[in-house]
Amino acid sequence: MNDTRDDLQNRVTVVVGDLLDQRVDAIVNAWNRNVIPWWLLLPQGVSGAIKKRAGLKPFRELGRMGPIPLGGAVVTSAGRLSFRAIIHVAGINLLWRASETSIRASVASALSVANNESFGSIAIPAIGAGSGGFGEEESLRLIEDEITQHPLSIDVTLVRYRGSRI
Repeated sequence: MNDTRDDLQNRVTVVVGDLLDQRVDAIVNAWNRNVIPWWLLLPQGVSGAIKKRAGLKPFRELGRMGPIPLGGAVVTSAGRLSFRAIIHVAGINLLWRASETSIRASVASALSVANNESFGSIAIPAIGAGSGGFGEEESLRLIEDEITQHPLSIDVTLVRYRGSRI
């Protein structure tokens, strides 16, 4: 048990900053379940920042994939961003609310996608915080706890957002 905890501490870093400024292979975008056409949505928070800096390409790709099951994850290109990809997770339900279950499933799905895509590192925001109704502290606690439930072969940066760049 101690070896697992030590490995986790070596592979997971919590930072305060902007998700889009992280030096990782891929970032995680906390998206909705993708049942509304992407062009009808006005992305806010992380999605809004991604749209502003990456352009529309990742969202067009996302729209062609159809609905994402709650807690599921899909991967798209990163558009104009320097990352290899964006992992979009369905962390909030149709009523724009997150739950412990949706946050945990989103983390598990994102880690699975990252492993399948052979990413060496990913950055994850506070899934479900903000429009999902969860507080940042609780979201990050759930994310960290869920990460401990999975063998970790990648470096994970958990990003606490601070700033006004969005």
